[in-house]
Amino acid sequence: MGYGQHDSILKVSLVNKIDGEIKDFTTDNLRNIYLLNATNQIKKVNDRGDSIAVYNDVRRFGKICSIDATNPLKILVFYKDFSTIVVLDRLLNSRAVIDLRKQNILQVAAVTSSYDNNIWLYDELDNKLKKIDDNGNLLLESSDFRQVFDSVPLPSSMYDRDGQLYLYDPSKGLLVFDYYGAKKNAFQILHLSDLQVLDKNTITARDSTHIILYKPRALQLSSFTAFNTLADFKKIKFNGSKIYCLNKNGTLEIYSVAGQ
Repeated sequence: MGYGQHDSILKVSLVNKIDGEIKDFTTDNLRNIYLLNATNQIKKVNDRGDSIAVYNDVRRFGKICSIDATNPLKILVFYKDFSTIVVLDRLLNSRAVIDLRKQNILQVAAVTSSYDNNIWLYDELDNKLKKIDDNGNLLLESSDFRQVFDSVPLPSSMYDRDGQLYLYDPSKGLLVFDYYGAKKNAFQILHLSDLQVLDKNTITARDSTHIILYKPRALQLSSFTAFNTLADFKKIKFNGSKIYCLNKNGTLEIYSVAGQ
């Protein structure tokens, strides 16, 4: 799928910088930021950088793979190497520890919160979408993807939005499923980084030079130039009128988008 004929300029202005050897981050819909540092500590701050809470249980399960703050009252911390999900409350206190190996779920590609306060995951070994509760009990699973796809997807990210579940595999595109794990749609938006499904008609991502906006209803893909180079950023995330950019020096730069 090609871009629109003309690039647009996205006017941005730097509003804040947060230092601290940051390795990864995410945000929630209340504009809080969750910072993962080099020692595996998670710090929750507001958009001014003021500290709200810290999760410091850094040695139990090895390296943190991802933090999901879709639900700001229920933060999912995923330890891929240990097949473990730790569920935190809004003050980053541990509410539950889910050892997926006890459910014979041994290799998980991605996790995210579900609309009904449960957890979606993609089981690489079973090639199935699964929904579990906070005790790790299996609530539902899809059919085996090997029976559905010629080549099985391996999602790098998942989103539950507006009654649909989205899986993004950069080599296969964005796949859309209903809440029973049945495939509904697929969008051939390939080889992009930091893809986010904000809602069913707003998808953001980036390539090596441009910020990408995709509108599925109109099948419209637009590209924007906002920075001199995107190569300096390890991760970019949109939230409302702000763009959060983690640079290679471990500093989070927060930009506001003009006209938003």
